[in-house]
Amino acid sequence: MLNWGYTAYDAVKLFDAGQAMEVAQIWKGSQGTLKIGREGATVVTVPSGSSGKVSTQVVRTDPLMAPITKGQQVGTLKVLVADQVAAEMPIFALESVEEGGFFSRLWDTIRLWIR
Repeated sequence: MLNWGYTAYDAVKLFDAGQAMEVAQIWKGSQGTLKIGREGATVVTVPSGSSGKVSTQVVRTDPLMAPITKGQQVGTLKVLVADQVAAEMPIFALESVEEGGFFSRLWDTIRLWIR
């Protein structure tokens, strides 16, 4: 039974530990971008032969507003196998972003109104 499990499924490593899955825009912060991902390696188990059909989709809570602390959840990673959701897992901020100064916050507020 164990041998069947090892031959029927493949483990696919999607991202390394601490690797940024996406660089997102952040508003009202001391910097304009935020790296998001997972602290541990992202590995999924899929049926054999379907590892070439694996894709990922990042779903964020937009707009991201500063301050953001390292490890704060900012969205979800959906793992798709042949356009069907195989797994969902939370994604986190890989760095902290402090709140920006008065004028940068004011400028970002104006830009958000126009957006």
